[in-house]
Amino acid sequence: MDLIQLPNEEVRQMLRDSLRGFLAAQWRADGEQATPPEEVSAIWTRLVGQGVASLGCDFTEGGLREILVVMAELGRAACPAPMWSAALANLALSGVRSEAAVSLLEKLHVGAARVAFSFGVLDPDRNAGSVRLENGRATGLLRFVEVAESCTHLLVAVDKSALAVVELSASGVNLEPTRALGAWGFHEVRLNSVPASRVALERPVPDDLLIDGKLALMARAYGAARRAFELAVDYTKERKQFGQAIGKFQAIQHKLADCLIALEGVRLTLDHAAHLHDGNDRDWRYFANSAIAFAGDALRRVSLEIQHTFGAIGYAEEHEAPRHFKRVHLDTIALGGTAHARRRIASFLLDDGGSGLPQYDLGPAGNDLREQARAWLEQNWSGERKAGFDAKPFSKREFDPEFARDIGKTGWIGLGWAKEFGGQARSPLEQIAFMETMERGEAPRIGAAIQANALMMFGTPEQQQTYLPEILRGEAMHGMGYSEPQAGSDLAALRTSAVRADDAWIINGQKIWTTTWWGKYMFLAARTDPDAKPAHAGISMFIVPMDAPGITIRPATTMYDGSFANIFYDDVRIPLENMVGELDGGWKVLTGALAFERGLVGGGIVLKVAHAFEQLRRHVIAKEGDIPPLCDDPIVRNRMAALASEIEVGRQLMMHCAELAADGITPPEYGAMSKVFSGELMERFGEGALDIIGMRAALSEQMPGALDNGRFEQNLRHSLMWVISIGTNEIQRNLIAQRGLGLPR
Repeated sequence: MDLIQLPNEEVRQMLRDSLRGFLAAQWRADGEQATPPEEVSAIWTRLVGQGVASLGCDFTEGGLREILVVMAELGRAACPAPMWSAALANLALSGVRSEAAVSLLEKLHVGAARVAFSFGVLDPDRNAGSVRLENGRATGLLRFVEVAESCTHLLVAVDKSALAVVELSASGVNLEPTRALGAWGFHEVRLNSVPASRVALERPVPDDLLIDGKLALMARAYGAARRAFELAVDYTKERKQFGQAIGKFQAIQHKLADCLIALEGVRLTLDHAAHLHDGNDRDWRYFANSAIAFAGDALRRVSLEIQHTFGAIGYAEEHEAPRHFKRVHLDTIALGGTAHARRRIASFLLDDGGSGLPQYDLGPAGNDLREQARAWLEQNWSGERKAGFDAKPFSKREFDPEFARDIGKTGWIGLGWAKEFGGQARSPLEQIAFMETMERGEAPRIGAAIQANALMMFGTPEQQQTYLPEILRGEAMHGMGYSEPQAGSDLAALRTSAVRADDAWIINGQKIWTTTWWGKYMFLAARTDPDAKPAHAGISMFIVPMDAPGITIRPATTMYDGSFANIFYDDVRIPLENMVGELDGGWKVLTGALAFERGLVGGGIVLKVAHAFEQLRRHVIAKEGDIPPLCDDPIVRNRMAALASEIEVGRQLMMHCAELAADGITPPEYGAMSKVFSGELMERFGEGALDIIGMRAALSEQMPGALDNGRFEQNLRHSLMWVISIGTNEIQRNLIAQRGLGLPR
């Protein structure tokens, strides 16, 4: 299907806004827990007038993406209208020529029929029941059928090739309301030789329809969780304890920041899967199962945290939050829940040699650059050259000057730079393509992206002409001199001083944990006004040549076998023109550079995890002698599937940051969300690899028998740096809560 025929985001936003306003006026989310059938019928009739009843029938009018929009809005409103069943009827019966199918859809689309859907024998939940169809009559028991009392017809799978249509008003139909998780809305449907029409399906849709149905339920659960989350955020701004709003407490801020990250991960992965479904992408099922696997656990965790935030007020049945809590749990465990989705993911990745993580479509330009970079690495970073580099200890593999100069000839170091600075002005997606290819090729780091960006934003023309060309050519690396013994995350507390003395700045102080200490320059933050209030107002930024007299470097080995250094600056003289930005305006330069880095760093981390996952996957499916491969172990399969689903969340957060960057500047809270999630995913992956492989994965580089030269255990040790550096994840959570949710500082 040509994607250009499908509705665009503007259309979906209009649908979302229209439904939200309609439901706010027509339905009370905090109403009675048991909704009378006639009220459900009435709201559905009004929704038919809004045009939602035919979604999924004609994708030019709206496909699965639009169905998910509607389901999320119904979840927000705690509205039990039978949209889920209507959508599945459209998806299953569209194009089917049988009289029963055509008649049912015609009635459904004008509001003359309301459908209750059941997967019956195809439901992965073994307790869902089934229906037997013989001689035009249906007999059986079905459980967990939504709002059946409000519906006119039942549509139920009888096998993989056919559905049965039953009129619920017929003799022999017995409906029994069922209370589940303290909520009414399900029914047990008993059929005793009831007249039924068999509808033969013209294509093998039941497996795909099951995925569609699970995605729709997850979307409704997302809508419910998001609404409850927004209520909780508002509550924390108003509820006072110990003399202040509880939203000011760091524990609450971090709790809600984690909830927001999870909710955004669910939103992005569900929409991505539906987008690929509507475009008939060959890998849409993998991405759909990944979205389902993540959403099931994440939404339930969010709903629990929301209840914790509300405290005892959330116990009250008259409060809206309990309705959403129940909706989230019921929707996420239905149809086999996350366990069924993880089994599908594991089968895709591990069975019959398995398939690797699917590549993202990065657009024509991005895909083309990915191939160009891959071909360049094959020619310039392979064979004996790469083998020689890989044989070095990790501490010697952080940088390769010759490689940097070689790639500098391509101009790719300035991939995203504006052309006025010698760059290529490539899109964020092209930058992702390049980062991904370099990671897969295990190429050493290049460039000085943060410092280059700061120079382009705040540097003088002379500074730009002096420093940018040598960065672009791969000839100069810049370190970042920020942290000090008493100023880690609290950079405003830094004490290193810069005092003007006629024609020079004199720098004195100490910087710690400095990576890239071996670079040509240091991008250094120093205090130029010791009496400034607030403290961050008296900081300026400088470029310090690392061969300047008065610099003492004391290298140290990091926990992950890399290196950083304590650096002492004793009466170090640098020219006046080496100040970047305005006097005492360094905080703007410093935070601007960090914000730029955080927008990229999450994507860089998740690409590292994705590459490491592929290496782990190959070991998991490998067979050694008579020993069964690890992929035969159901616990290993489940762990691999869980990690894979989280990688998709990380990749979607990366892609979203790229989309935002393409429209301007990525909001800092989104860069922070990407960094927090991906950094902690790298830790979980490192722990998971050791659990899955065992002791051999703990062997370090250059040890006999070490897997991939010790990569797995080294990844775990390295992951700690990504969680702590560039602003600890705790500081990032504060930023997410305060900037993203508007919680008090």
